[in-house]
Amino acid sequence: MPVFSAQNISFHFDNGEQLFTHLSCSMAKPRVGLVGRNGIGKSVLTSILSGEIAPSDGTVSKPSSYALYRQQDDELLTQTSSIAHYLGKETILNAIKQIEAGSCDEKWFNIVEDQWDLESKLSQQLSELGLPANPLFSCSELSGGQLARLQLWQLFESEAELLILDEPSNHLDRQAKQWLIHAMANFAGSILLVSHDRELLREVNEIWEMSQLGLQTFGGNYDTYEQLKRVELQAVERQLNNVEKTQKQLIEQAQKNKEKAEQRASQSNKSRKDGSQPKILLDGMKNSAERRLASRNKNEQLRMKHLQRKGSALRERQEQLKTQKIYLEDGQISTKKVLSLIDVTLKYGFIESLTLQVYANDKLHLKGKNGSGKSTLLKTLHGRWPVMSGEYLVNTPLYYLDQHFNVIQAQLSMLDNLMSHCNQMKESHARTLLAGIGFRRDSVFRLGSALSGGEKMKLAMLIVSHQPSQPFLLLDEPDNHLDLESKINLASALQQYQGGFILISHDHDFALESGVNRETTLG
Repeated sequence: MPVFSAQNISFHFDNGEQLFTHLSCSMAKPRVGLVGRNGIGKSVLTSILSGEIAPSDGTVSKPSSYALYRQQDDELLTQTSSIAHYLGKETILNAIKQIEAGSCDEKWFNIVEDQWDLESKLSQQLSELGLPANPLFSCSELSGGQLARLQLWQLFESEAELLILDEPSNHLDRQAKQWLIHAMANFAGSILLVSHDRELLREVNEIWEMSQLGLQTFGGNYDTYEQLKRVELQAVERQLNNVEKTQKQLIEQAQKNKEKAEQRASQSNKSRKDGSQPKILLDGMKNSAERRLASRNKNEQLRMKHLQRKGSALRERQEQLKTQKIYLEDGQISTKKVLSLIDVTLKYGFIESLTLQVYANDKLHLKGKNGSGKSTLLKTLHGRWPVMSGEYLVNTPLYYLDQHFNVIQAQLSMLDNLMSHCNQMKESHARTLLAGIGFRRDSVFRLGSALSGGEKMKLAMLIVSHQPSQPFLLLDEPDNHLDLESKINLASALQQYQGGFILISHDHDFALESGVNRETTLG
């Protein structure tokens, strides 16, 4: 029996704008991955499926019980409450302390019941999670990755029939992600996973792809889904080639038919003038020819319209399946040393001294647990923070990009952003470059504040690759909020980038596809 099902559901906003229409789905597999571009409506869909909000149209059969994880932190976690308070265990711990202090009040014993080892048990569990072992530790002092782990752990400890996990791996380091995969595998209930993380999506039994064309189901995990998409793309391209070939043949045949009709008309006119055939016979032949021509033209027009509709549908599906490439400016290959750190101690995170030599064409994957100092290192190299001790030398222009692509100014248009960051670039050249990443005509005037994460990424990479001197890139989790297609686009662009970079990312697939050739681990 399905955990939930939905029939012909639609959703539109109060202003009448439609997000999606006539979607149907039924969750019969224990692990389902929901994928799609950012802004397509995945989070709204999960809210409808769980019963949090109602669809504009259609019906939903809700799960009997569910628990939901969203990317944003729970309000409690921004306050000074303790871990025990968040987990609902603070009252029991307080009762144990009252009894240990000598109180014999029966209410404390009623609260504790048989949970006398709760504090030591909680401490051990928190330690295994990579969290502070003290249950009374303030949530406000936890890192983003620790907060995520705490929230997820509470959900996996529940007895909900369904867990809806919306981007659970954001902010998680390698060790925490492995814990999450293990927790997913051992959870007794069903899981609907909304994610752009291919490593997590390899753990599901079925993929649902949400797009402008609706909701499509692919049996198997991410690798199967990717293979099926490749096969479908090849089939679509073959069909499109056949349609275009048939259209060309139809146009050529129509031209031949027109030329033949003109020749027959010319011969008929010649016969009229020399009187070689009776006029009544010629009129009959003319009328018959005109009827055949009209019928043929009508059939040709109908066939052409059919082919145009089919071609349009195939091109739309091709765009959905095909990954758009980002073409970057070619640079000069160089092997000079660009960064040198000798016995450096950072302001935050990494405790021991760090010695590191980086060359111009190094593509370095910087790894380490949450809080180990990875972001601190990049910000130190960029000059935002001083070193506490040691020496470091920067011998190249640097460009810092984080997960929010803050290089893009919210109040400027795409065109102005590009021209303001690339000195002496002419507007015509800027428009040509923007057209190359999919932005033409008036779309270049869209403000930075209106761009999606993927759009900001493409514009930022365009800016970076068209600097007067090719910069060495400092990339602080640039893939963290990107959808799958944008991740693949960015990885491809970095792989082609002629310069070097230091990349922080917890996505192993993304790092490999970005062309990393070195690894360094902090902590």
